Amino acid sequence: MIDKVVASADEAVADIADGASLAVGGFGLCGIPVALIDALHRRGTTDLETVSNNCGVDDWGLGILLRDGRIRRTVSSYVGENKEFARQYLAGELEVVLTPQGTLAEKLRAGGAGIPAFYTKAGVGTQVSDGGLPQKYDADGGIAVASPAKEVRSFAGVDYVLEESLTPDYGLVHAWKGDRHGNLVFHATAMNFNPLCAMAGRITIAEVEELVEPGELDPEHVHLPGIFVQRVVVVPESEKRIEKRTVALSAASATGAATQSGSTGTAASTAAAGTTGTPEQAGA
Repeated sequence: MIDKVVASADEAVADIADGASLAVGGFGLCGIPVALIDALHRRGTTDLETVSNNCGVDDWGLGILLRDGRIRRTVSSYVGENKEFARQYLAGELEVVLTPQGTLAEKLRAGGAGIPAFYTKAGVGTQVSDGGLPQKYDADGGIAVASPAKEVRSFAGVDYVLEESLTPDYGLVHAWKGDRHGNLVFHATAMNFNPLCAMAGRITIAEVEELVEPGELDPEHVHLPGIFVQRVVVVPESEKRIEKRTVALSAASATGAATQSGSTGTAASTAAAGTTGTPEQAGA
């Protein structure tokens, strides 16, 4: 078996050229390949097309590439947490292909499975299927590029839209553990889009927090087999940020808030019992 470990993140992304397309794992800031993105930023690679659920935030993840004008086009599902993203899109500097989240996931999975296209009900009867979604504006605010109409076909009396799969040049992913053969294990919700991006990329690069020797991973616990991974780099000190930190009110604060509003209901009693639930449950 091939030892796929490379010495550094910089070495791992050294052949990613200007104009490349990238499938980038993560959901919000959870499970994003920070070290690989930073290495790509240091390298100065530009004119990129990214396929990712979102495009980071203004100062983290894919947001640093976007901030410096390195991303030309992005295929994404949720883009609401990045002000620079909105500015570039509305100014005609960035092409955006908005895609329903489940459809985006399946476009990546199907690409990795060798399936060129599939039918789905998501988006039928909307601009997703009918076309006309603004993908890029011109300098005057007009639509320079609009989404095309897609084939719609009926199965058992129900309409479905044809979606083509995605096979970007590279897949960049973050995993908890990996071995030298590229077998990967993801931790909890950091699994999100990572396996799908790894499957879809023609060349997939995985940053792992912990490297183990072949045979140490229980085959039943491997989330992604090494056949989908071409390079592995160890990043044991990877920084992990929280996109929006949400905490419960203290018992005293929640009780005081409930008293001021004249409420003695569930919020105050729950908080007083020491809950660690959501702020809504705690009366925030």
